[in-house]
Amino acid sequence: MTQITPETLPAELHKAADTVTRLVSKMDESSVAEPSELPGWTKGHVLAHLTGIANAMARQLEYARRGETVELYDGGMDGRTKAIELAAGHSLARHTESVTAALGSAIAAFDAVGPEDWEARIAYRDGTVFDGGLALWRELTIHASDLGLGFGPETWSRPFCEHLIGFLSARVPEHYKFVLQPTGLPQMSIGKGGTSIAITGMLTDIAAWLAGREPSLGSLRATAAADGVDLPELLPWPAAQPAAR
Repeated sequence: MTQITPETLPAELHKAADTVTRLVSKMDESSVAEPSELPGWTKGHVLAHLTGIANAMARQLEYARRGETVELYDGGMDGRTKAIELAAGHSLARHTESVTAALGSAIAAFDAVGPEDWEARIAYRDGTVFDGGLALWRELTIHASDLGLGFGPETWSRPFCEHLIGFLSARVPEHYKFVLQPTGLPQMSIGKGGTSIAITGMLTDIAAWLAGREPSLGSLRATAAADGVDLPELLPWPAAQPAAR
């Protein structure tokens, strides 16, 4: 399994930010109000969220440099939701400006992190600067796919998928163990329950399913005791706060 480290993460963040910027440049004014891949959200909602999370992570690092912590979003999760709803209907030009500026701030903040600073504490998940970088990587990559602009989960890299699978192992119900068998790659297991379910298919499809996205290659199959079964229901996405996400 590929391990992402503080040395390799900045390059991944640059690639993810470049993908978002490239996709936004392909949009036209009418597409802002079109449905995204997320139920109930337009592409404008996704762009507003990308702006919000990038600004939020830049703020986490700003406070970490001073040895302080601050909540992820100004006003908490309610503030996040209100900001997204208020900004979703903005013009494409305004979204482009906001997303570009927010990504620039966040990437510059992570580029400036010194070797000894990756373990500085941040409020997000009561974690570290490194945890925040991984979170931004997830948010940019997944929501780039949510824009529905031809950059679906099938484009996710092996390192990203393997990281995402590890992060989302918390979604495995308590009584299950998932034996993941990605096509052409080593088997891996997540979950510690007594009932084993084998999940076979392309690595990107496995990662997309765990992330609550449509497996774009349609390759997933689940078996238990050699019999085909439905894909199991997953627990909610790991909460960033004590309250549910």
